[in-house]
Amino acid sequence: MKILFIGDVVGQDTCTVLGSFLPSLKRELEIKNGIVIINGENSADGNGMTPYSANLLFKAGADVITSGNHCFKRQEADSMYRENPFVLRPANYGGSAPGKGVCLIDRGGFSAAVINLAGISFMLPADNPFKCIDDILKDTGTKNIIVDFHAEATAEKKAMSFYLAGRASAVIGTHTHIQTADEQIINEHTAYITDVGMTGANDSVLGIEKDVIIERFLCYYPKKYALAGGVYSINAVIIDIDEKSGKAQSISRINQVMR
Repeated sequence: MKILFIGDVVGQDTCTVLGSFLPSLKRELEIKNGIVIINGENSADGNGMTPYSANLLFKAGADVITSGNHCFKRQEADSMYRENPFVLRPANYGGSAPGKGVCLIDRGGFSAAVINLAGISFMLPADNPFKCIDDILKDTGTKNIIVDFHAEATAEKKAMSFYLAGRASAVIGTHTHIQTADEQIINEHTAYITDVGMTGANDSVLGIEKDVIIERFLCYYPKKYALAGGVYSINAVIIDIDEKSGKAQSISRINQVMR
Protein backbone atom coordinates (compact mmCIF):
# COMPACT_ATOMS: atom_id res chain seq x y z
CA MET A 1 0.00 0.00 0.00
CA LYS A 2 1.34 3.41 -0.97
CA ILE A 3 0.58 6.57 0.96
CA LEU A 4 1.22 9.97 -0.61
CA PHE A 5 1.27 12.61 2.11
CA ILE A 6 1.34 16.21 0.81
CA GLY A 7 2.60 19.02 3.05
CA ASP A 8 0.66 22.12 4.05
CA VAL A 9 -1.03 23.59 0.96
CA VAL A 10 -0.99 27.41 1.05
CA GLY A 11 -3.72 29.31 -0.82
CA GLN A 12 -6.41 28.54 -3.36
CA ASP A 13 -4.16 29.15 -6.37
CA THR A 14 -1.88 26.41 -5.05
CA CYS A 15 -4.90 24.09 -4.76
CA THR A 16 -5.68 24.71 -8.43
CA VAL A 17 -2.09 24.12 -9.55
CA LEU A 18 -1.95 20.95 -7.46
CA GLY A 19 -5.13 19.74 -9.15
CA SER A 20 -3.43 19.97 -12.53
CA PHE A 21 -0.19 18.37 -11.36
CA LEU A 22 -1.28 15.56 -9.03
CA PRO A 23 -2.68 13.09 -11.61
CA SER A 24 0.66 12.87 -13.42
CA LEU A 25 2.54 12.52 -10.11
CA LYS A 26 0.28 9.66 -9.07
CA ARG A 27 0.96 7.90 -12.37
CA GLU A 28 4.70 8.45 -11.94
CA LEU A 29 4.62 7.04 -8.40
CA GLU A 30 2.31 4.21 -9.47
CA ILE A 31 -0.33 5.03 -6.89
CA LYS A 32 -3.44 3.17 -8.01
CA ASN A 33 -5.20 1.86 -4.93
CA GLY A 34 -3.19 3.91 -2.48
CA ILE A 35 -4.21 6.83 -0.28
CA VAL A 36 -3.57 10.54 -0.78
CA ILE A 37 -3.51 12.65 2.40
CA ILE A 38 -3.20 16.43 2.14
CA ASN A 39 -2.76 18.90 4.97
CA GLY A 40 -5.10 21.73 3.98
CA GLU A 41 -5.22 23.99 7.01
CA ASN A 42 -3.83 26.96 5.03
CA SER A 43 -5.60 26.17 1.77
CA ALA A 44 -8.03 29.10 1.86
CA ASP A 45 -6.93 32.58 0.85
CA GLY A 46 -6.43 34.52 4.06
CA ASN A 47 -5.53 31.47 6.18
CA GLY A 48 -7.53 28.52 7.45
CA MET A 49 -9.66 26.19 5.35
CA THR A 50 -13.11 26.68 3.83
CA PRO A 51 -15.52 24.24 2.18
CA TYR A 52 -14.45 25.76 -1.15
CA SER A 53 -10.72 25.18 -0.65
CA ALA A 54 -11.35 21.69 0.75
CA ASN A 55 -13.42 20.88 -2.34
CA LEU A 56 -10.51 22.00 -4.53
CA LEU A 57 -8.24 19.57 -2.69
CA PHE A 58 -10.70 16.69 -3.03
CA LYS A 59 -10.98 17.46 -6.75
CA ALA A 60 -7.18 17.46 -6.93
CA GLY A 61 -7.16 13.89 -5.60
CA ALA A 62 -7.20 13.98 -1.80
CA ASP A 63 -8.74 11.03 0.01
CA VAL A 64 -8.28 12.68 3.41
CA ILE A 65 -7.62 16.30 4.35
CA THR A 66 -5.91 16.98 7.68
CA SER A 67 -5.51 20.31 9.44
CA GLY A 68 -3.93 21.92 12.50
CA ASN A 69 -3.95 25.05 14.62
CA HIS A 70 -5.72 27.13 11.92
CA CYS A 71 -8.55 24.65 11.45
CA PHE A 72 -11.22 26.88 13.01
CA LYS A 73 -9.97 30.22 11.68
CA ARG A 74 -12.92 30.35 9.29
CA GLN A 75 -16.42 30.14 10.75
CA GLU A 76 -17.83 28.58 7.59
CA ALA A 77 -15.55 25.57 8.17
CA ASP A 78 -17.52 24.29 11.17
CA SER A 79 -20.19 22.55 9.09
CA MET A 80 -17.51 21.03 6.87
CA TYR A 81 -15.87 19.30 9.84
CA ARG A 82 -19.25 18.10 11.09
CA GLU A 83 -20.50 16.77 7.75
CA ASN A 84 -17.42 15.35 6.00
CA PRO A 85 -15.71 12.49 7.89
CA PHE A 86 -12.63 12.79 5.68
CA VAL A 87 -11.84 16.37 6.70
CA LEU A 88 -10.07 16.12 10.03
CA ARG A 89 -9.25 18.51 12.84
CA PRO A 90 -6.79 17.61 15.63
CA ALA A 91 -8.25 14.82 17.73
CA ASN A 92 -6.89 16.37 20.94
CA TYR A 93 -8.99 19.54 20.51
CA GLY A 94 -11.65 17.85 22.63
CA GLY A 95 -14.99 16.17 22.08
CA SER A 96 -16.98 19.41 21.97
CA ALA A 97 -15.11 20.73 18.90
CA PRO A 98 -16.85 20.25 15.53
CA GLY A 99 -15.81 17.16 13.60
CA LYS A 100 -13.41 14.35 14.36
CA GLY A 101 -9.69 13.72 14.40
CA VAL A 102 -9.76 10.16 13.06
CA CYS A 103 -11.12 8.50 9.93
CA LEU A 104 -10.94 5.05 8.40
CA ILE A 105 -10.26 4.45 4.69
CA ASP A 106 -11.61 1.11 3.48
CA ARG A 107 -10.13 -0.17 0.22
CA GLY A 108 -11.74 -3.60 0.36
CA GLY A 109 -8.49 -5.55 0.49
CA PHE A 110 -7.12 -3.36 3.24
CA SER A 111 -8.03 -0.43 5.46
CA ALA A 112 -6.06 2.42 7.02
CA ALA A 113 -6.73 4.86 9.84
CA VAL A 114 -5.68 8.49 9.49
CA ILE A 115 -5.23 10.40 12.75
CA ASN A 116 -4.73 14.15 13.15
CA LEU A 117 -3.02 15.47 16.29
CA ALA A 118 -1.76 18.90 17.39
CA GLY A 119 1.32 19.55 19.48
CA ILE A 120 1.16 21.53 22.72
CA SER A 121 4.65 23.08 22.85
CA PHE A 122 4.49 26.73 21.62
CA MET A 123 1.01 26.02 20.23
CA LEU A 124 -2.62 26.73 21.11
CA PRO A 125 -3.88 24.97 24.26
CA ALA A 126 -5.04 21.43 23.60
CA ASP A 127 -5.38 18.09 25.36
CA ASN A 128 -2.23 16.03 25.79
CA PRO A 129 -1.58 14.41 22.38
CA PHE A 130 0.32 11.47 23.90
CA LYS A 131 -2.60 10.49 26.13
CA CYS A 132 -5.07 11.18 23.31
CA ILE A 133 -3.33 8.85 20.87
CA ASP A 134 -3.29 6.06 23.47
CA ASP A 135 -7.07 6.26 23.71
CA ILE A 136 -7.49 6.32 19.93
CA LEU A 137 -5.25 3.31 19.33
CA LYS A 138 -7.45 1.14 21.53
CA ASP A 139 -10.11 1.15 18.82
CA THR A 140 -8.62 1.79 15.37
CA GLY A 141 -9.62 -1.54 13.83
CA THR A 142 -6.55 -1.69 11.55
CA LYS A 143 -2.79 -2.11 11.76
CA ASN A 144 -2.27 0.55 9.09
CA ILE A 145 -2.16 3.84 11.00
CA ILE A 146 -0.95 7.18 9.65
CA VAL A 147 -0.57 10.12 12.05
CA ASP A 148 -0.34 13.77 11.02
CA PHE A 149 1.33 15.43 14.02
CA HIS A 150 0.91 19.17 13.55
CA ALA A 151 3.44 20.63 15.95
CA GLU A 152 5.95 23.44 16.35
CA ALA A 153 8.67 21.84 18.48
CA THR A 154 10.95 19.35 16.74
CA ALA A 155 11.58 17.66 20.10
CA GLU A 156 7.87 17.02 20.59
CA LYS A 157 7.58 15.53 17.11
CA LYS A 158 10.63 13.33 17.62
CA ALA A 159 9.34 12.18 21.01
CA MET A 160 5.99 11.25 19.44
CA SER A 161 7.75 9.22 16.76
CA PHE A 162 9.50 7.09 19.39
CA TYR A 163 6.35 6.90 21.50
CA LEU A 164 4.44 5.45 18.55
CA ALA A 165 7.29 3.32 17.17
CA GLY A 166 5.86 -0.12 16.42
CA ARG A 167 2.29 1.09 17.00
CA ALA A 168 1.80 3.44 14.03
CA SER A 169 2.79 2.86 10.41
CA ALA A 170 3.80 6.50 9.96
CA VAL A 171 4.19 9.67 12.01
CA ILE A 172 4.39 12.66 9.67
CA GLY A 173 5.20 16.10 11.05
CA THR A 174 3.49 19.19 9.66
CA HIS A 175 3.19 22.91 10.53
CA THR A 176 6.61 24.57 10.02
CA HIS A 177 6.35 24.61 6.18
CA ILE A 178 10.05 23.68 5.90
CA GLN A 179 10.85 20.16 4.71
CA THR A 180 13.35 18.35 6.90
CA ALA A 181 15.89 15.79 5.72
CA ASP A 182 15.47 13.18 8.47
CA GLU A 183 13.07 10.68 6.92
CA GLN A 184 13.61 7.23 8.42
CA ILE A 185 12.01 3.96 9.48
CA ILE A 186 12.02 3.60 13.27
CA ASN A 187 12.29 0.11 14.78
CA GLU A 188 11.72 -1.39 11.33
CA HIS A 189 8.08 -0.37 11.57
CA THR A 190 7.25 3.36 11.73
CA ALA A 191 8.00 5.84 8.93
CA TYR A 192 8.89 9.29 10.24
CA ILE A 193 9.84 12.78 9.10
CA THR A 194 9.95 15.84 11.37
CA ASP A 195 8.23 18.04 8.80
CA VAL A 196 6.95 17.12 5.35
CA GLY A 197 7.13 20.78 4.24
CA MET A 198 4.90 23.14 2.29
CA THR A 199 3.12 23.07 -1.04
CA GLY A 200 3.02 26.62 -2.36
CA ALA A 201 4.92 29.47 -3.99
CA ASN A 202 8.71 29.14 -4.19
CA ASP A 203 9.43 32.87 -4.07
CA SER A 204 7.89 33.39 -0.65
CA VAL A 205 8.35 33.16 3.10
CA LEU A 206 6.21 30.18 4.07
CA GLY A 207 3.81 31.01 1.23
CA ILE A 208 3.56 34.75 2.01
CA GLU A 209 4.96 37.59 -0.13
CA LYS A 210 8.58 37.92 1.00
CA ASP A 211 8.59 41.74 1.04
CA VAL A 212 5.73 41.78 3.55
CA ILE A 213 7.63 39.54 5.94
CA ILE A 214 10.94 41.37 5.45
CA GLU A 215 9.23 44.68 6.26
CA ARG A 216 7.82 43.26 9.48
CA PHE A 217 11.30 42.18 10.55
CA LEU A 218 12.79 45.55 9.62
CA CYS A 219 10.31 47.90 11.29
CA TYR A 220 8.04 45.70 13.47
CA TYR A 221 5.04 47.40 11.88
CA PRO A 222 2.08 45.06 11.31
CA LYS A 223 1.15 44.65 7.68
CA LYS A 224 -1.52 42.49 6.09
CA TYR A 225 -0.20 39.23 4.72
CA ALA A 226 -0.49 38.64 0.98
CA LEU A 227 -0.12 35.22 -0.62
CA ALA A 228 2.80 34.87 -3.01
CA GLY A 229 2.46 33.57 -6.56
CA GLY A 230 4.72 32.60 -9.42
CA VAL A 231 6.29 29.13 -9.52
CA TYR A 232 4.77 26.54 -7.18
CA SER A 233 6.39 23.45 -5.67
CA ILE A 234 5.06 20.39 -3.92
CA ASN A 235 6.62 19.01 -0.72
CA ALA A 236 5.47 15.51 0.12
CA VAL A 237 6.52 12.02 1.16
CA ILE A 238 5.70 8.69 -0.42
CA ILE A 239 5.43 5.80 2.05
CA ASP A 240 5.18 2.12 1.21
CA ILE A 241 3.39 0.08 3.89
CA ASP A 242 2.88 -3.67 4.15
CA GLU A 243 -0.88 -3.66 4.71
CA LYS A 244 -0.89 -7.07 6.43
CA SER A 245 1.52 -6.08 9.21
CA GLY A 246 1.19 -2.29 9.16
CA LYS A 247 4.96 -1.96 8.89
CA ALA A 248 6.40 0.83 6.75
CA GLN A 249 8.84 -0.51 4.16
CA SER A 250 10.17 2.83 2.90
CA ILE A 251 9.70 6.60 3.03
CA SER A 252 11.01 9.06 0.45
CA ARG A 253 10.83 12.84 0.23
CA ILE A 254 9.37 14.72 -2.73
CA ASN A 255 10.41 18.32 -3.41
CA GLN A 256 9.40 19.14 -6.95
CA VAL A 257 8.30 22.11 -9.04
CA MET A 258 4.72 21.66 -10.25
CA ARG A 259 4.53 22.15 -14.00
